[in-house]
Amino acid sequence: MSHRNAPLSETGRLRLARCVVDDGWPVRQAAQRFQVSVSTAARWAGRYRDEGAAGMADRSSCPRTSPLRTPTRIERRIVKVRVARRWGPARIAFLLGLNPSTVHRVLTRYGLARLRHLDRATGEPVRRYEHPRPGDLIHVDIKKLGNIPDGGGHKVRGREQGHRNSSAHRDPSRPRKTHGRPNLGYSYLHNAVDDHSRLAYTEILTDETKETATAFWGRAQQFFAAAGITVTRVLTDNGSCYRSFLWRDTLTAAAITHKRTRPRRPQTNGKVERFNRTLLDEWAYARPYRSETERREALPHWLHTYNHHRGHTALNGLPPASRVPNLTGQYN
Repeated sequence: MSHRNAPLSETGRLRLARCVVDDGWPVRQAAQRFQVSVSTAARWAGRYRDEGAAGMADRSSCPRTSPLRTPTRIERRIVKVRVARRWGPARIAFLLGLNPSTVHRVLTRYGLARLRHLDRATGEPVRRYEHPRPGDLIHVDIKKLGNIPDGGGHKVRGREQGHRNSSAHRDPSRPRKTHGRPNLGYSYLHNAVDDHSRLAYTEILTDETKETATAFWGRAQQFFAAAGITVTRVLTDNGSCYRSFLWRDTLTAAAITHKRTRPRRPQTNGKVERFNRTLLDEWAYARPYRSETERREALPHWLHTYNHHRGHTALNGLPPASRVPNLTGQYN
């Protein structure tokens, strides 16, 4: 393919060559007529004599020989380490005593996928999917999150003061951790994310029992119903609350099919796992909160921003609201 500043296309080269070969134009005159150098005109005329019109096609600019190219034996070792250990260019280069840029070029040359595009367990390329309509599949998961003591943790007061502050507010009925740091208790983020639109519903609850998880799902289903979304399937991991009869009977009564991920394969529930990471990065750890109450009060605003305003890369930079026609409930 010609570069954008090339003075001649394949058609232009053929016209130039025919002027020289078929019509007998001097090379210099043809070069001046087509606004190219004499050597360029002579090259295309020579190719036309030898190969005809087929010689006007673009050719690779790669050299015929590359004396400094990485030997095939080294390239095979690079590929072998990548496939066997699933390492990046820097680690492979350290092991084999090479430059990371050299390893990267070899991996690119052989068309090996980036590590983030591979399944960690099998090394196979990740198969991504998206259901065609909102409600076809809802991803549900629970994220455990440590509480913040009043006055703030070490990010606000410094590490030593944060530990003393934590000890002062520790519930004496709860045992200390065995490695010396006080146990402040945990919150449990129950999350539900729609597969098609990425619309999310989150609650901060006190535990992950079957009763709590089932009650959360009832409120989440109402949230999706208010947005005009009818849920038909729910995907969870194999946590005990999701294997309970209470959870099963609740979904069955609502005519919802329950699917569970394969053991030790959290990437199957990847959309809610990715939401968990976004939730931690952009809300839970986004700034140094001075109390757990302050952090919890910031959640509704962040969740509204996520659903209505924050651009999502999988949605071409649009927010989840762009795929939910009745998110505001105005058509109920």
